[in-house]
Amino acid sequence: MSRQHVVVLGGTGFVGRHLVPRVLRDGHRVTVVSRGLTTDTRAALSRQASVREGDVHDTDFLANVFGDADAVVNLTGILNEKGDRGDGFERVFVGITESVIAAMKASGTPRLLHMSALNAGHGDSHYLQSRGRAEAKVRGSGLQWTIFRPSVIAGPGDGLFCRFDKLLGMAPVLPIARGHARFQPVWVGDVAEAYARAINDPKSIGQVYELVGPDELSLAQIVRLTAQARGRSRMVLSLSERLGRWQANIGELLPGKPISRDNWRSLALDSTSRDNGLPKLGITPTRVTDRLREILRLDTAPAT
Repeated sequence: MSRQHVVVLGGTGFVGRHLVPRVLRDGHRVTVVSRGLTTDTRAALSRQASVREGDVHDTDFLANVFGDADAVVNLTGILNEKGDRGDGFERVFVGITESVIAAMKASGTPRLLHMSALNAGHGDSHYLQSRGRAEAKVRGSGLQWTIFRPSVIAGPGDGLFCRFDKLLGMAPVLPIARGHARFQPVWVGDVAEAYARAINDPKSIGQVYELVGPDELSLAQIVRLTAQARGRSRMVLSLSERLGRWQANIGELLPGKPISRDNWRSLALDSTSRDNGLPKLGITPTRVTDRLREILRLDTAPAT
């Protein structure tokens, strides 16, 4: 395996914090591109990785960073946007992807590994539609691309189990919209491993890998499992479509958007797959339900 220079956008994010040390273990040189590091994100970043701070929308800046790179990993993303027009998702998913592609062509960097999502380009969600348009840019780029489409990604500090864990700590009853929506949560370490293996495998060029775990769970089951893991007695109430839409309208206005209108639209499509890319890359999918204590960092007595 030849040593490569891998540039990672989004390297300080949830997946990036697992991917960067994994790629370093393969002996590659890693540069993390960031719009600005906080004290916490800098502390979490491996000292073996180089850091370049700047505007990820700036093609000239990116081309300079990509100068001697062999591969670029684009993990940039957001879960929610300000408002509900889709322009926030468009700017991050499509705009940054366009800048990355232009910079790679300018610098002669051949290899792009791109983060997308299951159901990209389908449904009415601004998030999923923007993901789909970004994928189209990658496919038409002429670069040596690989696209990854994970279901919801689980791990310590995630936006799934940990997010509901906080909500469950606030009240004995948690009403949820579209509790029937189904997911196959994929372990964050498996996602990082998929990227690492694809970097080293030329057979992955031109491939789209859907990444899912072995357990298919409804949203209501995910919430109940979260409560049970912490020893909480909670009622999880699945709302009707009308009440679920009302909850999303209210959640859109709350700090942190516990649920948004676009989340509600995304939940109309199950985030599942029968074409799991993990085994294709030689990875045995991790059962997320076996890792709940680790995900929730349950190193203290169970809550009541």
